[in-house]
Amino acid sequence: MSPQSQVAPDWEIERWFNTPRSVDLASLRGRVVVAGAFQMLCPGCVSHLLPQLAQVHRIFPNKHVQVIGLHTVFEHHAAMRPVSLEAFLHEYRVAYPVGVDRATGPDDPLPITMQRYRMQGTPTLLLIDRAGRLRRQVFGHLPDLQLGAEIAALIGETPETSLVADPNGAEKDGCSETACSPR
Repeated sequence: MSPQSQVAPDWEIERWFNTPRSVDLASLRGRVVVAGAFQMLCPGCVSHLLPQLAQVHRIFPNKHVQVIGLHTVFEHHAAMRPVSLEAFLHEYRVAYPVGVDRATGPDDPLPITMQRYRMQGTPTLLLIDRAGRLRRQVFGHLPDLQLGAEIAALIGETPETSLVADPNGAEKDGCSETACSPR
């Protein structure tokens, strides 16, 4: 996992499912956020990402980890309306909050959150640490064991031990991605 010092960009959500109120990153500070950008007509999303998010939601306590789905529609807009998404979430028993990424406009098919994160497509997995920093962004599939280990590592961090990248590429505690050295 390569730490980044970048605060995760805010989401631009037009509608939420599976939650009584809007969810923003500021309200999730103190918890690790595992967000998955998907489209319901994306085969990789349906076969890999959504089951993986459901597993994370079941395994990790909500007080430590918040799973979020981001429905980022950049193609087949007419087929993936909120009414279709609602039925899809029910059929696939998606229990965690899912936000519909706000469309940019008729001339730009890429939704706003997708643009803010510079996503290449779907599925995209985002890991955000307790301080609200984007720590990992993966286009495609991250193996379950690796994801679980990275989530556990982020849960174990406290503000005092959290790795923050400096401009020279070394982390605050004297460790780089490959080695640690005393300071």
